[in-house]
Amino acid sequence: MSASSTARRAAATALAAGAIVSAIALPASAHDNDRPAPRVVISDVQADSPGRDDRSNRSLNAEWVEITNQTRRAVNLDGWTLRDSDGHRYRFDDVRLAGRATVRVHTGIGRDTRTDLFQDRRSYVWDNYGDTATLRDARGRTIDTESWGRNHRR
Repeated sequence: MSASSTARRAAATALAAGAIVSAIALPASAHDNDRPAPRVVISDVQADSPGRDDRSNRSLNAEWVEITNQTRRAVNLDGWTLRDSDGHRYRFDDVRLAGRATVRVHTGIGRDTRTDLFQDRRSYVWDNYGDTATLRDARGRTIDTESWGRNHRR
């Protein structure tokens, strides 16, 4: 057997051994770093309030975005933001979303409860024909987006 074929066999054996070690080690290391992050999502959007868009508070509050905590643990939304593609921003202040709970963020004026929050705006935010809602955490990381209509981009 020549020296070059011995070197090739040794290299092939080393590569195969490395592949086996990697295959065994990868799931363990991937599992350690794969801790589930809080899953909070934009679960529903009603961008086009029913009836005429007459800018009444009733019509404004019929425009909303729902945020759902899909985990069992409560999530602190303090400092999180909800934005449209034109840059209108709603900031969550002192909001704790219980596990498996949903909160509806209305555009108009109202009194905040555990299930309903109000942006206290006097004009519409969400474009009926196409927009994107973006939910970001307090550090500015995008948590979820929901797009609809002609400007749909995901």
